Amino acid sequence: MENVTDRTRNPFGMSPPCDAPCSPDVAAVYGYGDANADVHVVGDHPGIHGGTTTGVPFTGTAAGAALQDVLAAVDLLAEPGDEPVPNSLFLSYLHMCCPPDGADPDPADYADLERFFDAELRAIAAHVLVPVGERATAHVLRNYTAQAVPEDGDGDALGARVDMDALHATEVKGSGWLVLPLKDPAAWADGDRETAIDGLSALLARDYRQTSDLGRFLATDDPYLVR
Repeated sequence: MENVTDRTRNPFGMSPPCDAPCSPDVAAVYGYGDANADVHVVGDHPGIHGGTTTGVPFTGTAAGAALQDVLAAVDLLAEPGDEPVPNSLFLSYLHMCCPPDGADPDPADYADLERFFDAELRAIAAHVLVPVGERATAHVLRNYTAQAVPEDGDGDALGARVDMDALHATEVKGSGWLVLPLKDPAAWADGDRETAIDGLSALLARDYRQTSDLGRFLATDDPYLVR
């Protein structure tokens, strides 16, 4: 199935119940990119990964610029910046609202917006998920792979309990997705940028699409590819 839309910002018209806007011109940092993307990058929330003044994920912060640099290096972004040009790429956050007073969302806040994130992820139906940072990685591994990831010590089901040094740019096979976690760019040390580029390049250079041909069950010779 192909999504028919030319909208790059919030292509499915998500309208989450945000308590306050991010800035005078930005209600929330919605998903951004190609609605038929093969690669879906998942961040945490605008206070960590940026977009409070642009409305675009991974903009306006040093971490966002570092990630965009990597995505451009593997041709997933044609033009990095505050309004980047995606190439079969979609960017979004677990929590698209901006918490008031610069605080982090609490577990109930994440849980309240999870349905919006999940609906958009399944609508995009990218073949590759790239969670960025501990929380996004923990959530993706718990919900879209068979990996067992325990809750954190506070009982936060979305909380971090993953070894990002071990997982950085390492492929994990999911339930219909390939997952390639990345450490939060704010925590990158020597070599982490290059490892991210190498991991993404190797994955994109081969047939990464998660499809099965069910055409053998049909009366015709035509292929019938499904996720």
